[in-house]
Formats: sequence, C-alpha cells, structure tokens
Amino acid sequence: MPYVPDFYENTIVCYSYSKSLSLPGERIGYIMVPDSVVNAKELYAAVSGAGRSLGYVCAPSMFQKVILKCMGKTSDVELYNSNRKQLYEGLTKMGYNCVKPDGAFYLFVKALDEDSRSFADEAKKLNLLIVPADDFGCQGYVRISYCVDPEMIKRSFGAFQKLYNAYR
Repeated sequence: MPYVPDFYENTIVCYSYSKSLSLPGERIGYIMVPDSVVNAKELYAAVSGAGRSLGYVCAPSMFQKVILKCMGKTSDVELYNSNRKQLYEGLTKMGYNCVKPDGAFYLFVKALDEDSRSFADEAKKLNLLIVPADDFGCQGYVRISYCVDPEMIKRSFGAFQKLYNAYR
C-alpha cells in the first residue's frame, strides 16, 4: 500500500482488523494522525479523548499480540460465500426482497413493515437479531449478519418464515 498522506494533505488513516482478519464484533485497529496534518498534536489529543469518553480503551495486551502474529495473513472467505448464498437463497425463496452483497458479511433485506425498527423488534420476538439499516443509508431495510455457523442460518429459516407470514 502506498503511504496515502504522501498524496493527500491532512490525511488521517483509520484501520480495523475486524474485517481483514474476519473478527466480526471485535473492535481492534488504529487511527494514525501523521505529523504533517494541520494541528496534528491537538487532533491526536481530541481523537484519544473522544475514544476514552466513548468507552474505547486500548485492546488487551494479549489481543494486541494476537493481531501482531496475524499481520499479513488473510482469512478463508469461502464460509462467508457459502453462508451468503444459503441466506440469500433461503430468504428470497420465502418472498423476502434481498440485496445480494458483493462482499462483507451482511445481507440487506427490505423490511416488511414501513418502519424497519418496528420490523426488527418483531423479529426479536422470534429470536432473530436483525438491525435496522437506516443508519447505514438503507432506509426501510434491515441488516442481517451471516458470519455465523451455517447451522444457525438453517435453524433461523423457520423463524424467518413465521415473521414473513405475520406480515402477509
């Protein structure tokens, strides 16, 4: 990778290992504020202070060491491909309108209710954990993670069918 701050003034680099190492839910990465950024010291202090005030602190030292050992490694994404196919095909077969993702490990599904938050709450009653996608720029959709055991996806289809039937 080229050193991006050499090409763009006032560039701050943010990186998370949770995606590149397939560590869903983990929040470990870094923010780099180069000395070349205007007011770099003040900006660095603000970023650090904001992180602490929001409850983000340094990752445990053992986890930091694990990340060092994993540097340069990639994960096998075939499980995600398989899970994506299984979830997408299962839900579209039921009648859900899904956006087939090209990457990541989330499937965006059109909520069957005008209010995606309400829809997510109804799903929760069936032990389905889905997230309204409005905050991700997808108004009226929910986001479903498929970085789970393939058996969990299979087990979820009964509940997804009940949810679908409740709206039809």
